[in-house]
Amino acid sequence: MIPTLYIIVPCYNEEKVLPVTSRMFSEKIGALIGNGKISEASKVLFVNDGSRDNTWKIITELTEKNFRFAGLALSRNRGHQNALWAGLMEAKRYADITISIDCDGQDDINAMDAMIDAYYDGCQIVYGVRKERKTDTAFKRITAEGFYHCLKWLGAEVVFNHADYRLLSKRVLEELANFKEVNLFLRGMIPLVGFKSTSVYYERKERLAGKSHYPLGKMVSLAFDGITSLSVKPIRMIIALGIFVSLISFAAIIWAVVRSFMGKTVIGWTSTMCVICFMGGIQLLCLGVIGEYIGKIYMETKQRPKYIVEKSAGLCAEKEDLPAETKNGRIEQPPI
Repeated sequence: MIPTLYIIVPCYNEEKVLPVTSRMFSEKIGALIGNGKISEASKVLFVNDGSRDNTWKIITELTEKNFRFAGLALSRNRGHQNALWAGLMEAKRYADITISIDCDGQDDINAMDAMIDAYYDGCQIVYGVRKERKTDTAFKRITAEGFYHCLKWLGAEVVFNHADYRLLSKRVLEELANFKEVNLFLRGMIPLVGFKSTSVYYERKERLAGKSHYPLGKMVSLAFDGITSLSVKPIRMIIALGIFVSLISFAAIIWAVVRSFMGKTVIGWTSTMCVICFMGGIQLLCLGVIGEYIGKIYMETKQRPKYIVEKSAGLCAEKEDLPAETKNGRIEQPPI
């Protein structure tokens, strides 16, 4: 059976790049249908993550002109991971496979062919992995690769240099829906599902238009979410640090007592302040890491929805809902 594909595209303030990349997505899905790799019911699903510009207006116009496009509008900005999750969870009602990709056109859209071929070979998950980071600045390349090495060292199972460009089967989406956590880090959650998987390697390009909506602050926040969502090793490191500092402190106490009995006690303000500041800093650092975990536990216990769909456009569950000319065979791709 030919699978139905939904391409999931999270969008946030993408009015400049969306008219460019939407044509690319339309041409790609048309080519895949023409080659017999996916069914006529396949679509491109744009997820508007509470954009403040004309992104949703552009999406609705696209759905009116081209039945291959569909859109979801979230009630407010929920962040990239939640927007992507919303698209995946909605798409699993209609699709046999999904491919998630960013809207900026940097990921090589032609890698989708190899992903679908891998699905036909029995893979339920296919990761899109960057060959190298030529388009990144030296700072971003060092910090990004360091982040993946750090996650691996902390015991988290992630695919090196893989972001959120991936193929997932319906079976994987159904199992992924059982993951109830609110704090999402999908590139760490997907490997936990299991099933047969592989990687497709591609070259990442420069952004086609507009500017990145993922500044350093958001990247650091995502990295910290990934670490605290996938590993408890930081807590264990705090325990080890506490034991180490306690041993040093205990040795210092013995030294101070011995010096006191020898009559060589020196009252020093500087040394006292150094010890106090050192211990205070260690304690605040440890409390901060512990507080981050407690905060995540607090958010999880509330069980708030990860997303709320305000409106949708262009979604249809059955083949009978498609335009009449598509029921009896392939057609030429409509203009955008």
